[in-house]
Amino acid sequence: MSDIPRFDPNDARPLTRVAVAIIERVVEGRPQVLFAQRPAGKAYAGYWEFPGGKIEVGESVLDALIREIDEELGIHIRTATLWRSERFSYEHAHVELNFCRTLDWQGEPHGREGQAFAWQSPAAIAVAPLLPALHAPESGVLAGLLER
Repeated sequence: MSDIPRFDPNDARPLTRVAVAIIERVVEGRPQVLFAQRPAGKAYAGYWEFPGGKIEVGESVLDALIREIDEELGIHIRTATLWRSERFSYEHAHVELNFCRTLDWQGEPHGREGQAFAWQSPAAIAVAPLLPALHAPESGVLAGLLER
């Protein structure tokens, strides 16, 4: 996995801040998280990720999260908690990913941008490929999902 990004503090490009939703539910006593597939025409098209998007100037992480998830999947996030922030330097962008967890949402997801989505067990994620940042050694996101 040579394409795993690492944070480069000397990267002079502007930092793109992103609100990322870890949308959770429990089905028959088993936790699940929602993944979305990046649509054609975007960097890493076809890769699976937690849904979300760019934080606009003057927008809070939570406001961006609510807006982006409604735009992408038609889900209304009622409350979410900022869980962790991680920075990565991809070839196409220097990003700060603000991961927010929520069990407090309503609606049924549907890909408003034509993207696929899938509910996955945190202990057995079967969609592939995952966005490279999720595999980075310094990322604690996937391991952290198992700690609850």
